[in-house]
Amino acid sequence: MMITRVSSREFNQDVSAAKKAARQGPVFITDRGRPAHVLLSIEAYQAMLGPQSGIIEMLALPGVEDIAFEPGRVGDLHRPADFD
Repeated sequence: MMITRVSSREFNQDVSAAKKAARQGPVFITDRGRPAHVLLSIEAYQAMLGPQSGIIEMLALPGVEDIAFEPGRVGDLHRPADFD
């Protein structure tokens, strides 16, 4: 993995080069010599996040049947404001 470091000015002048470098590894964008942002490819970002679960997978987890859940009625959600 190659790490690239560019200044904000260099990044603004050649965004395409930064995007190309991000395919090889993270691109650190600096402000006044200090790292301020990191540019990653979407693949690197997704790998960093790890596997993501959707609502279906979360509801299928063991033990969820023990969670008490009683949704309210839609009509119960609307109540007049009480300004007293």
